[in-house]
Amino acid sequence: MRYKVSHIIRVDYQPPVRLAHFNLRLAPIEWPGQRIEDYELAIEPGPDLREERIGAYPFNLTRTEIMKPIATLEVRSTFIATVAEAELDLATSTMSIADVARAAVAARDFGPMSPAQYLFPSRLLPLVPEIMDWARPQLPADGDCLAAALALAKAIKATFAYDTKATQADTPVAEMFAIRKGVCQDFAHLLIVALRSVGLPAAYVSGYLRTYPPPGQPRLVGADAMHAWVALWCGPLRGWVGIDPTNGVLANADHLVVAIGRDYSDISPIDGVFVGGASQKTFNSVDVSPIDARVGAV
Repeated sequence: MRYKVSHIIRVDYQPPVRLAHFNLRLAPIEWPGQRIEDYELAIEPGPDLREERIGAYPFNLTRTEIMKPIATLEVRSTFIATVAEAELDLATSTMSIADVARAAVAARDFGPMSPAQYLFPSRLLPLVPEIMDWARPQLPADGDCLAAALALAKAIKATFAYDTKATQADTPVAEMFAIRKGVCQDFAHLLIVALRSVGLPAAYVSGYLRTYPPPGQPRLVGADAMHAWVALWCGPLRGWVGIDPTNGVLANADHLVVAIGRDYSDISPIDGVFVGGASQKTFNSVDVSPIDARVGAV
């Protein structure tokens, strides 16, 4: 599937701020089955300093400094992506949870996608006893690693309500678990904590998801949003597999990977600091448009 992607972030400051330093993580990484073309990142007002670098985890980082006062920052990220369907045979058994956990500990690779990087608690994702108690019966040591993880993702979809007003970006995962409501970021965090609690390497994936309008309704440009899901390491042969707990499915050709980290704090699309005691309002617009629509697709 081929897509044209546009993501606009606009931040309005009142009163204007100065000496602003921003980090942007919007340029998609290279990922198996995904090809990126014609990437452009436009920033207004133009920064006094702009630096591109590779992140500590699989993400591309753009550092910017704007020395003059600004009332509005607008960032526009655009690219074309070609994404292939994942070729997974779920009828074929994978390694057990216990075997994957042992293989992860024994791994000698400590690069950005080493399973060892994603085994332990991270900044936003401590071990939560209540989540561990809830998840462990569904993740038996002798259970098939991928099948059990996918079943848990389906359980999250069935048990937790999608509610955009229930949580914020910094809501602790334990609080979200208690109220049983949240959004894709929360559900990805929940699944990661559960998988790590039994020794499975699990990473946070930020990207885009093609959405479909209701039957008979036109597609709304700019109505999409960034999405989050989980990458699970299933052993040295199968490697990393995407699992989307918000929808209870494996990641497929509708999922476009942008960045991977231990949790949301590693790969937030934009963060930074500025001088000034301003209030701010943030506006996001995401459009994922199919270029070569599949036969029969809505």
